[in-house]
Amino acid sequence: MRIALINENSQAGKNSLICDALKKVVEPMGHTVDNYGMYAADDAAQLTYVQAGILGAILLNSGAADYVVTGCGTGEGAMLAMNSFPNVICGHIEDPVDAYTFAHVNDGNAVALPFAKGFGWGGELNLEYMFEKLFGFGHGKGYPADRVVPEQRNKKILDEVRSKTLRPLTECLQAIDPELVKGAVAGEHFSELFFANCKEESIAAYIKGLL
Repeated sequence: MRIALINENSQAGKNSLICDALKKVVEPMGHTVDNYGMYAADDAAQLTYVQAGILGAILLNSGAADYVVTGCGTGEGAMLAMNSFPNVICGHIEDPVDAYTFAHVNDGNAVALPFAKGFGWGGELNLEYMFEKLFGFGHGKGYPADRVVPEQRNKKILDEVRSKTLRPLTECLQAIDPELVKGAVAGEHFSELFFANCKEESIAAYIKGLL
């Protein structure tokens, strides 16, 4: 699995800590981490949580990433931004139980974490424990055991509903202020990471046009 890490500007200073915790846990599992930044608070490319959502949706819809880990001060804004787009199911997680149940009950492809609220002593340990429960035990198996069948059925129903209510990503991007989208893909290492892994030519072509 290719996992993308995205930090918006208010919590950019924690990027290296978050990335280290993520890699420590998931790389031994065979997963790959692509760090899309922001890398520091004074980066030339400044991402808001809304732009983190735009970037996350581009990565998931293009196949450049299989999973997105993002967040903001509380995690709420990043979650809402991610869930504004098609083919994205982003959960708000604060502890390892949230991580495990989201992976198995909701079977999403993105998470938004609170990187300021409640993030104090032991914060990096909580990150490691969450990443273990999120990526170390599979996805979509249902929970608890007596709810496996209905939980899996409900996820399929949700996917079907969302397929009818959300339009394709390229249409969404074309309707958004192009400067907002351009800012979302202006990161220092975006091009080298994205174009090497993008699998959807229509999205790649649109992004190339912006850049």
